[in-house]
Amino acid sequence: MEKILTIDGRQVKFKSTGAFLLKYKAQFKRDALKDMLKLLEVYDEETKQVKDMDVLDLELFYNITWSLAKCADPTLPPAIDWLDTFSEFPLMDVIPEIIDLVLSCISSTVDSKKK
Repeated sequence: MEKILTIDGRQVKFKSTGAFLLKYKAQFKRDALKDMLKLLEVYDEETKQVKDMDVLDLELFYNITWSLAKCADPTLPPAIDWLDTFSEFPLMDVIPEIIDLVLSCISSTVDSKKK
């Protein structure tokens, strides 16, 4: 799944692929699935809002966001340098879109064959 978001007046492409999980682990030495679940715990899917901003781990969010952008553009600089190129990063607008990409990465598209 791919998305293009406008952040700080620029078009930024994000891509969720199977490689996303591996790139995340290679870059941050952390389990992407565990970190994504932590992010999902503070997000209300129904309202598309963060339940409690005090609980949101911004480092996890930014790392996941950078990894999704890196999948779309392998030439991106390291995460901290990339984030430093933005004078504005509207979390409340970006979080629902990033969560959507995260969910597409971990949800199944195969119908269950229960008998």
